[in-house]
Amino acid sequence: MISPNGFQPQNIPGSDVRVVFSPGGIDRLGEIVAAEGAKRVLLVSDPGIREAGYEERAVRALYRNRVHVKVFDKVGENPTTVHVDKGVIAGRSFKPDLIVGLGGGSAMDCGKGINFLLTNGGRMRDYWGVNKATQPLLPFVAIPTTAGTGSDAQSAALITDPETHEKMAC
Repeated sequence: MISPNGFQPQNIPGSDVRVVFSPGGIDRLGEIVAAEGAKRVLLVSDPGIREAGYEERAVRALYRNRVHVKVFDKVGENPTTVHVDKGVIAGRSFKPDLIVGLGGGSAMDCGKGINFLLTNGGRMRDYWGVNKATQPLLPFVAIPTTAGTGSDAQSAALITDPETHEKMAC
């Protein structure tokens, strides 16, 4: 599918993953999530992304496509279970049908952690390891603003337990 705006999603064979890469791609976020059937999006980011104006661009792109959005932008560096828990509180009553992680690896990892708890319940520690989720996760869109963490290219979330200082790959 090629849209009038020129974005062409690339499907990865044998996967539900699509990669969209284009100049100004953030302005196409609403079109991308609407194509997935999303009507309610939890946008997870951080204060630096908000200050840089990317959060506002993402929200405007969602509104242009009649997608309701709730913003949780309280993610800190190296997200902890506290960040995830606060994001779950922000998202629970909103009932998103898709989650967007906008920013560096921290925002994307926190968004993935929020996804685990909104869909499967429990605590982050319950998902430490692989194949721990018993219920399907919500669709997730990663919008990296930095290079290097790889969080946008893999399904694991690295979340720190603030009491033990252990980094849990969930």
